[in-house]
Amino acid sequence: MRLKSKIFRLTFLTFLAVGLVTGCATKQTDIIRLPVGFVPNIQFAPLYVAIEKGFYRDAGLQVEMDYNMETDSVALVGAGELQFAVVSGEQVLLGRAQGLPVTYVLDWYQKFPVGVVSLVNRNIKNPADLRGKKVGIPGLYGASYIGFKALLNAGGLQESDLTLDSIGFTQAEALADGLEDAAVVYITNEPTKLRAEGFDVDVIAVSDYLSLVANGLITNEKMISEKPDVVRAMVAATLKGIDYAMQHPDQAFTISEKYVENLASLTPEEKDVQRQVLSASIELWKAERPGYSDPQAWQNMHDLLLQMKLLSKPLDLNGAFSNSFLP
Repeated sequence: MRLKSKIFRLTFLTFLAVGLVTGCATKQTDIIRLPVGFVPNIQFAPLYVAIEKGFYRDAGLQVEMDYNMETDSVALVGAGELQFAVVSGEQVLLGRAQGLPVTYVLDWYQKFPVGVVSLVNRNIKNPADLRGKKVGIPGLYGASYIGFKALLNAGGLQESDLTLDSIGFTQAEALADGLEDAAVVYITNEPTKLRAEGFDVDVIAVSDYLSLVANGLITNEKMISEKPDVVRAMVAATLKGIDYAMQHPDQAFTISEKYVENLASLTPEEKDVQRQVLSASIELWKAERPGYSDPQAWQNMHDLLLQMKLLSKPLDLNGAFSNSFLP
C-alpha cells in the first residue's frame, strides 16, 4: 500500500507539473493590429524596438504594424474594430465631435513636430516674417495645417497675408528650387534633408509658440472599461520601446532596418541623414513624465480647432485623454 501511495503521488505531481507548463505555454496572447498613419519610417523605431526586444510579447501582446490613413484609424478604433492606433491629438477631438468614443492614453511626442522651414537667405526668423511670402504646405488638412494656423496666430497673421500653396510632400525640393519662400514640414525630416544637401535653413517650430497635443496612442472606451489590463500593458510596453530607443539609438536604427524598406541598403551618407532624423525625433520624445498628457495642451488644441471652425461647438475634454494607464 505504501508503494502504491508513492507511485500515485509521483504520478499526480508529474501530471500537475505538465499541466502547469502547458498552461503557461498556452497563455492567451492579445493580437494587436496597430495603425500608425504613415509609411514605414525611422520615426517608428520605438515600436519596432518594442516588437523585436519582446516588450510587447512579455506583456502578453502580439503587435503587428499597419500603415493606414490616420482618419481611418480613428474611425476603426472608435467603432471597436481596432483596439489601438497612433494618431495626433487633433484627430481625437475631431473624432469625438463625431461621436467616436476614442481616448488618448499615451502622449508619445511631447513636442508638436510641425514647423516652417526656409532657406537662411529668405530671412524668415519668426511667424510674423511670413507676411507676403509664398509658403508650401502638403495640404489644408491634418497636423501640418493645424500647426501652421497656430504659427499664423502667433505672428498675428491671416492666411490672406501670404500665399499658401498645396504642394504635397515636395517641400524640400520646392525650397531648393526656389519655388517657395518657406514650407510647412515635420521638423525632424525636411530640415535634416536640406542641411545634408548643403543648405543653411531656419526652422520655426510650433512648440516654441504653443503647446499642442501631438502623436500618441489611442484606444476606445470599451477597451478601457472591459480590458483595462490590456490597455495598461500596451501603454507600458510602448513606453519601454520609446525609452530603449532613446537610450540606444544605434541599436534602434539597426532594428528598424528590418522594418523600413530600403533602409539597410542606403549609402553611408543616406544612412547618416536617417540617423539624424532619428536623433531629431528623440528630442521631441523627451519628457519629465513619459507618456503624460498635459491638460493645457489639450485645451490649446481644442481652442484652436474651434477658432478654425473644425469644431462646431465646445467639447468636454474629460473623456478625450487619460493619464491613468501610465506605469
